[in-house]
Amino acid sequence: MSTGVIIALIVVGIVVVAAAAVFAARTASHGGHGLKRRFGPEYDRAVARHDGDTKAAEQELAERVKLHGSLQERPIEPAARERYLTRWADAQERFVESPADAVVEADRILADLAKERGFPDGAGYDEQFAALSVHHGPHVHGYRRVHHAANSRPGSAEESHAGTEELRTAMVEARALFDVLLGTERTPHRTATPDATPGDTAPHQQSRGGLKGRLAKGN
Repeated sequence: MSTGVIIALIVVGIVVVAAAAVFAARTASHGGHGLKRRFGPEYDRAVARHDGDTKAAEQELAERVKLHGSLQERPIEPAARERYLTRWADAQERFVESPADAVVEADRILADLAKERGFPDGAGYDEQFAALSVHHGPHVHGYRRVHHAANSRPGSAEESHAGTEELRTAMVEARALFDVLLGTERTPHRTATPDATPGDTAPHQQSRGGLKGRLAKGN
């Protein structure tokens, strides 16, 4: 074997070892504590879904990161932000008379808002949720609850109090993801009042400011 061939084999070996090291480093960064930090409570839910099999849960979450980690969120225009604020306030208002319809609308709002921010289309909920969990893991549980409630509405004419409370909790928890996707910025010409919901502004507060409080308290 010539010296040139030996050198070439050595170089190839070094490249393979280096590539393996990079792969291992990336895998390590996606596993264990890295995944816990990234996904928050969603990590524990994945472990529970896999009956306590941490390795299987981490493989699932690492696959989500591989598929959606490079996604770049698009900024949202001020006019669009106002439109979504109005839609959410209307959904909260509707909850008083029709909790089930309000939850269906909240589910639709989150799907539309996520799509506007650059996430997959909400028509494919599973894919959109997976992508959202990669970038907003600590805040996605409310969306899961709202989506589940919106797609398993009670068939009876009367809703039990427990059912209504479940819908109320779903709406309140879903607001966390709504606020994150919408951003906390307020337009300069409007001033928020103390009891306005996060992200809401004065005109919304004038007619609906206490809505979220009523949702939380059950009034």
